[in-house]
Amino acid sequence: MKKIILLIFVIFIINDIYPCTIAIVSGRLTPDGRPLLWKNRDTDELNNKLMYFSGAKFDFIGLVNSPDKEGKEIWVGMNSAGFAIMNSVSYNIYLKNDVLDKDKDKEGIVMRLALESCVTVDDFEKLLNSLAKPMGVETNFGVIDAFGNGAFFETGHWHYKKYELKDAPDGYMLRTNFSYSGETDKGQGYERYLMEEQLFKDAHSKKNISVKFILQDAARCLKHGLTNIDLTKEYSENSNDIKFVPFMDFISRHSTSASVVIQGAKDENDTGNMIMWTILGFPPCSVSYPVWFNDEKVLPDLLKADSSGFAPLCNMALELKKKCFPVTRGRGTSYVNINALYNGAGTGIMQVLKPLDDEILSLKVPDSNPVSLYNNLDKKINESFEKLFQTK
Repeated sequence: MKKIILLIFVIFIINDIYPCTIAIVSGRLTPDGRPLLWKNRDTDELNNKLMYFSGAKFDFIGLVNSPDKEGKEIWVGMNSAGFAIMNSVSYNIYLKNDVLDKDKDKEGIVMRLALESCVTVDDFEKLLNSLAKPMGVETNFGVIDAFGNGAFFETGHWHYKKYELKDAPDGYMLRTNFSYSGETDKGQGYERYLMEEQLFKDAHSKKNISVKFILQDAARCLKHGLTNIDLTKEYSENSNDIKFVPFMDFISRHSTSASVVIQGAKDENDTGNMIMWTILGFPPCSVSYPVWFNDEKVLPDLLKADSSGFAPLCNMALELKKKCFPVTRGRGTSYVNINALYNGAGTGIMQVLKPLDDEILSLKVPDSNPVSLYNNLDKKINESFEKLFQTK
């Protein structure tokens, strides 16, 4: 009986903590002809930051857990050669438990190795082939390069299966927490996948797949893929009301720590124009922020660790998130106070932050001077969050 209870508990934790939602989009679908790579990251480490690395071969920028001071593990990133990578954990790709714990959970290490050394999708495949087995991963790696290539590598401890973007009939590929090559009807994230699939299908039909669509309509989507409940229609008119609604299996979850869209290079001569659009913290309580490679090798103060070791934007978003999840005992974090995000007075967090997010997403980067733009954006964002903190 104790074993059964423990198994249920483990499954419950897996469902709640580690899901991610990801996509790769061909440049032939986007307004500027540049490919896109997207990851909504779910994790038990909710405080994330960006780090800028000067490697032996390439510069690279990556999303890192804040306690990881050296950036030993990277969870989505891009390098100055035009290569970018992310992942989502897969729960149906390898179901046998014959690998020791010390040989598991190496996805972040592999992604850092890739950013240090890879130029092309083929380079990444060579890297996978060179790794000692077991590889210590159970994941869907997603990669793009500056030569128009993109692929998912559904990768287990001993093997992988490659799905190429050029073979995708609609020009994009989607994943959550299962692998096409894995065991049928196992895995996780099918509810989120239904919503992701619907969103991309609608956007594709309207020729509207873009950075803005992904970060505003997909990453922060509050419609459920299975039930079709739209939380943006569930709020009450009185902004002072607290109205709880179930919050499970939406694309943004209580465990979502960041959302990143990497706007790739058109070709090998365009790598300097790559942009890593980043939302740190719980996406409905944060804003988008563009970063790119620059001669000064700088990142915005809000996105990198300060003297406390944490990124200020992530801290501010997590503070606002407390208004959405005021009940933390029991299963309280499975219920969101929707009026904190949307309400009839228009003072919900998502309502207040959207004009600023619109403004940021319309910026012409990386033509701008990074230091000047980052300083101006930091000031605007700090002012907007300060007003929200003052709102009861």
